[in-house]
Amino acid sequence: MTFNDNANVGGNTAKRRGAGVAVAGGGVAGLGALAVLLFSLFTGTDISGIVGPLTGGGGSGQESEVSNCETGADANARDDCRLAAASLNLDQYWSQNLEGYRQPQLIIVDQQTSSACGTASNATGPFYCPPEETVYIDPTFFALLREQFDATAGPLAQLYVLAHEYGHHVQNISGIMQDHPDNGTGPDSNGVRTELQADCLAGAWIAHAGEQKDQNGVPFLQKPTAAQVRDAINAAQAVGDDHIQKESGGSVNPETWTHGSSEQRERWFETGFGSGYQACDTFSVSGNEL
Repeated sequence: MTFNDNANVGGNTAKRRGAGVAVAGGGVAGLGALAVLLFSLFTGTDISGIVGPLTGGGGSGQESEVSNCETGADANARDDCRLAAASLNLDQYWSQNLEGYRQPQLIIVDQQTSSACGTASNATGPFYCPPEETVYIDPTFFALLREQFDATAGPLAQLYVLAHEYGHHVQNISGIMQDHPDNGTGPDSNGVRTELQADCLAGAWIAHAGEQKDQNGVPFLQKPTAAQVRDAINAAQAVGDDHIQKESGGSVNPETWTHGSSEQRERWFETGFGSGYQACDTFSVSGNEL
């Protein structure tokens, strides 16, 4: 997905926090499914034993603005600005479609920082922290995949991940998370239903991502192309629990699932993309219909 070069994205409220540039180490620390998504999507290889925790200190650091992020051209050129700019688009979309919507805080992480949900870094991958209503993303994670693992980790994959985390924010502020708390793993678990719904909500946004506009009436993003939509669907498919289990060399065990199968994630993404967020109620269907 491409930003219009002349779109004004300077009004974003994203913050930068952390302590510098991240590096890779030995073993993995908390590499989540979304982290696996990005690498498995582009290379078909599991890196859970390769990408490691950050080294060289780090910490919470000071918050600052995301500098030199004023136009769509800036967003097209840099990962951090792309994420910050997309937050404007996502906030506008959800404020138009969800009564009482309030925007989450987006933290662009440099190296690592602390949160109420644990350490945020390029090793933990992007995540949403419900108590803070905050999305944490370290864009050096995408650079790490490009430079060291010959992965593309392109703009569409990045915005899909961001939209998925915003889906979790929608679930949090609308009471869905509270009504359907964690009840363990398995193909019919609340965790699987929560993740499938977030994929559905991400698909709904991507379908309309070219409609939100800046204060001058310029659309933030160009309408996604068919090829880009296919990439997003592939991203949803690649993060399936069965795919991850196969790539890690183990057997497929649905009773351990937390996110759903590749087929489920693709199908719920397509549901949101084709039918809108109103069709994303994964909690009202039987397990056989997930």
